[in-house]
Amino acid sequence: MSVVDMACLMGSLVLVAAPHALRAPWWLTLLTLCLYGWRVYFALNRAPLPSRWFVLAIAVVGILAVWFEQRTVFGRTSGIMLLLLFSGLKLLETRTHRDAMIVCFLAYFLIITNFLYTQSIPTAALMLAGVLCITATMVGFSAPARPIRANARTAILVLAHGVPAALVLFLLFPRVQGPLWGLPQDAYAAMTGMSDEMAPGNLARLALNDAIAFRAEFVGEPPAQRQLYWRGPVLWEFDGRSWKTGPSILARYEPPQEGGPKFRYSVVLEPHNREWLFALETASTLPDRARFTHDGQVLSAFPIRARMRYEMRSVAVNETRADEVPTLLGRALRLPEGFNPRAAALAREWAAASAGETEIMERGLSFLRAGRFTYTLEPPPLGRDSIDEFLFETKQGFCEHFASAFVFLMRSAGVPARVVMGYQGGDLNPVDRIVTVRQSDAHAWAEVFLRGRGWVRVDPTGAAAPMRVDSGVVRAMPDASPLPFLVRTEYQWVRALRYQWEAATYKWNVWVLGYNPDRQRELMSFVGLPDADWRALTATLFSILGVLTAALLAWSLRRLRPPDPVQRAWRAFCRKLARQGLERAPHEGPRDYSLRAARALPGARSAILHIAALYISLRYGEDESEARVRELRRRVRALRLA
Repeated sequence: MSVVDMACLMGSLVLVAAPHALRAPWWLTLLTLCLYGWRVYFALNRAPLPSRWFVLAIAVVGILAVWFEQRTVFGRTSGIMLLLLFSGLKLLETRTHRDAMIVCFLAYFLIITNFLYTQSIPTAALMLAGVLCITATMVGFSAPARPIRANARTAILVLAHGVPAALVLFLLFPRVQGPLWGLPQDAYAAMTGMSDEMAPGNLARLALNDAIAFRAEFVGEPPAQRQLYWRGPVLWEFDGRSWKTGPSILARYEPPQEGGPKFRYSVVLEPHNREWLFALETASTLPDRARFTHDGQVLSAFPIRARMRYEMRSVAVNETRADEVPTLLGRALRLPEGFNPRAAALAREWAAASAGETEIMERGLSFLRAGRFTYTLEPPPLGRDSIDEFLFETKQGFCEHFASAFVFLMRSAGVPARVVMGYQGGDLNPVDRIVTVRQSDAHAWAEVFLRGRGWVRVDPTGAAAPMRVDSGVVRAMPDASPLPFLVRTEYQWVRALRYQWEAATYKWNVWVLGYNPDRQRELMSFVGLPDADWRALTATLFSILGVLTAALLAWSLRRLRPPDPVQRAWRAFCRKLARQGLERAPHEGPRDYSLRAARALPGARSAILHIAALYISLRYGEDESEARVRELRRRVRALRLA
């Protein structure tokens, strides 16, 4: 292999392996780079490559190191670590073009594995560049003396030929619901999002994450900011410090009876490895195959491990039916003994001085409004009696502090209450009018049960920090708060770029990554195959691929240059002379050949010399007029030698 071939192969391999190097352990990245660099050293100095036993020893050590790192050699992370290591080992033993082709195939596998982590636009663009580089490198192996630019043009043409087939495969290949078949569980280990447990500081840490939780596209004008309460898990159990969901009780879904502003929207939910489907309160319809719990939560039939799109309708009603199961009301009053005595005593005073649950609730909200509480992402740590310390000492907290304290006060006063987690607000993109909800919009609020009204939503954070509900978490925080830069930046050009990028990403997610079995069925119905199963899809797929193959073959044949009419006429002239025993020698030019034939056939001397002169003029001269070509062909046809 030449140095140029090795450089092209090395560059292609580095391009496709770079994203994995950022995720792999430092020692594996360093070892792989050393293997790459070692192969470059051998190529530049033309030194003999190491023995196969030495390469095998490195492979064994690398496999053992991966096992010690992951405690397995199976699974997504371990498999890709080994693939990265083997790319360096195979490169180190590359001696011939055949070995280099195997490295190219290994690079194609590395490209595919990048999509097990992310399918974003940058990843797709980078991997497309990787495919182009690897293909151009393979073309260079077949034509070593060819310029790199010519190899790149050939690679682009080859890939362009595959675009129609790739598009047909994308649209018609039978799809399955959910993530890739056989994807191991470690693929979901790094998913971030809301938990089924809430303790002081949980949501404050989540608010530092600007990752997108979901996007919502409304039919018509989106609701106001203070109406955007996206309901998630409901927390019932309190152990003195943290709140937990407890067992979920499924219920038969009944749409809300009371009227209010109605909203119709679709949600593109990012994977979070839970069953929660976030919806505006209160959901008036359910997505397909969704379930509904007794406390108003919408659940999927399976954990959300791939991006999911679903349609929703909601009604802006913050009250539920007036009746409730007595066991659930008792569950909503349950408190551990011996915790937060000052808060419990204050709540009992409110209960003794109030005429009913509504007045107790109002007293609790008034206490938060007048208490000079501070809404902050960096609250001080709390001890055993966390609610007492928050209410009477630190008075600094995030939404989980306010919701937890308020529900504790209500339960201590004999009012059934529970904590609801979800998201509040969202960023309206002016480019495509999509509401983007981020992890930083995570929020917790309360629900209290009032006789005659049912469960009523109460936001204790809004009582102490109204800006949080009206304008979002960014405007409610002091300027020194450690929010992500892209969330709180005031640079208009940065925000404009971010809006444009998020609009493009949303379309990519919906039309490319969101092309699921439901959308495939819609497409088949549109083209006249409403009940297409996998057999019909497969038959249609192969039929179209066959037509494309035939069309490509016909197009390729048309591009073949037709025989030169001048050369074709000259060959016919030579065949006529050969039948007379005057076959042209390989070294014989047209002038010498015609002179020899004229001497042998004096009766046709003039015609033979004239045909040869025409051919020489057309073949080597500047006169290539169509009239002279026709004259040559006519004289060859009219030549009689017998």
